[in-house]
Amino acid sequence: MNARIARPAAAAAVAAIMLVSLSACGGDGAAAPSGKVVIAGVEVVKDQKLHDLLPEKIKKAGEVRVATDVPYPPFEMFVKEGESTLTGLDYDLGQALGAKLGVTFAFTPQKFDGIVPAIQAGKFDAAMSAITDNKERQKVVDFVDYSQSGSGVLVADGNPGKITTLDDLCGKKVAVQAATHQLDLLKTHQEACGKAGKGKIDIQTFPKDSDAQLALRSGKVVAQVLTKPAAGWVAQTADAGKAFDLVEDPAASGGYDATPNGIAISKQLPELTDAVQKALQSLIDEGTLLRIYNKYGVGSILVKEATKNASVD
Repeated sequence: MNARIARPAAAAAVAAIMLVSLSACGGDGAAAPSGKVVIAGVEVVKDQKLHDLLPEKIKKAGEVRVATDVPYPPFEMFVKEGESTLTGLDYDLGQALGAKLGVTFAFTPQKFDGIVPAIQAGKFDAAMSAITDNKERQKVVDFVDYSQSGSGVLVADGNPGKITTLDDLCGKKVAVQAATHQLDLLKTHQEACGKAGKGKIDIQTFPKDSDAQLALRSGKVVAQVLTKPAAGWVAQTADAGKAFDLVEDPAASGGYDATPNGIAISKQLPELTDAVQKALQSLIDEGTLLRIYNKYGVGSILVKEATKNASVD
């Protein structure tokens, strides 16, 4: 599971401070987008039939009020540290959906653990913040699922340890952040290592992912296990893509223990859920969604079908 069940308090605090100026983006009467909208090099145009599916209150407002919690790369990030302008996979997807539906997806700050309650209270229409779709959340919001992601394996540039699957980590030193699902994944895999007649994984825990990556850079470990979207982003951006590689296991394209991530939408707005689902499918069919995902190095977590409430946990 690549669940964003909770967020670090520090990240939420930074988001609250740095995103205050974004609140204006969610003001009443925001105009629908006009002119040319280009996302990840692709022009996205309004589909009038999809626009007509929107609830009257959304059409009248010209916007969808979207909650998000920043930073959480590559899904939510600041373009520049110290400024409030946003970027990231969720933000780009929101702009593409808005262009397709002919309204503005207005992102505003919200602490992660308060996102679903804020939707229930009517403060937001939806949320895009790498939220894991699960049965508990489905009781109070609906999800349109747009990715399937789990844990990934990051290795040094050139993959000197020749790591291709999770099994290749058996008998080797592997870095992981403490108190994460990825640590649980490695502990659980020890049994498989034993059955295969290989040594146990020598698990090296670190307080932060960045500390684990320092160990990987120095050769103290052969790999790091972290969320696959984060691994893909680090592989693409660290030292301009020359520091690390992302292991792509065909048997686990979205990552190990992958679960669906979705756009959370108020149960009071079923027409919005329907419109967003159809708009997302259109972006998938056109290839626009893949372009957005590839921009952030996470094309493998793309889904082929925009599903509703896909989690069966």
